[in-house]
Amino acid sequence: MAPDYRRTRIKMCGMTRPEDLIAACQLGVDAVGLVFYPPSPRSLTLALAEPLAALTTALTRRVALMVNPDAGFVREVIAATRADMLQFHGDESPEFCQQFGKPYIKALRVKDAGAVVELVSLHRDADLILLDAYVPGIPGGTGHIFDWSLVPDELAGKLMLAGGLKETNVSVAIEQIRPYAVDVSGGIETAPGIKSAQKMALFVQSVMSADQTVNEILA
Repeated sequence: MAPDYRRTRIKMCGMTRPEDLIAACQLGVDAVGLVFYPPSPRSLTLALAEPLAALTTALTRRVALMVNPDAGFVREVIAATRADMLQFHGDESPEFCQQFGKPYIKALRVKDAGAVVELVSLHRDADLILLDAYVPGIPGGTGHIFDWSLVPDELAGKLMLAGGLKETNVSVAIEQIRPYAVDVSGGIETAPGIKSAQKMALFVQSVMSADQTVNEILA
């Protein structure tokens, strides 16, 4: 029996403009991220997010990203955006993340291998674990790459890889780690929150090329 074709899912995060979100959907990405964290240059208000989320096509999931929010605000975000999935980047407990009846991504910042294993164990019920670079005081979107050798082998099946990914290095990451999904934000931008249609297309092409390479190895 021929092995199943392996495909890396793609999430493009930090959408702030209609044209960028539409371009992502046209490229066939699996998810787009909307940020609700005021210190971020990509942060949205509910008033801005609602019409933006409405542009998402049926085949692209809407992911709402928050950092240590209160439960009431999470529910407001879900109502405004019709979020398909939640992404938590703070110190949220598993119980907090699970209470909204939505699939969720738990973001963990990679400081050392031991910390990753401990935190993954704590959030074993998360639908996906996002690993990002550890930068003190910054919960995500740093543009920094972490040491990919710290990724536990057993995590690959539910791993969303982030941290400094762009069209020039994502193929290496996929071939080396084989994550379930990759998450990109700054690597497809000309300025924070301003996506480049060309960079977005090149990123998708690089992911597809890496998948082809991996599938040829597995065949």
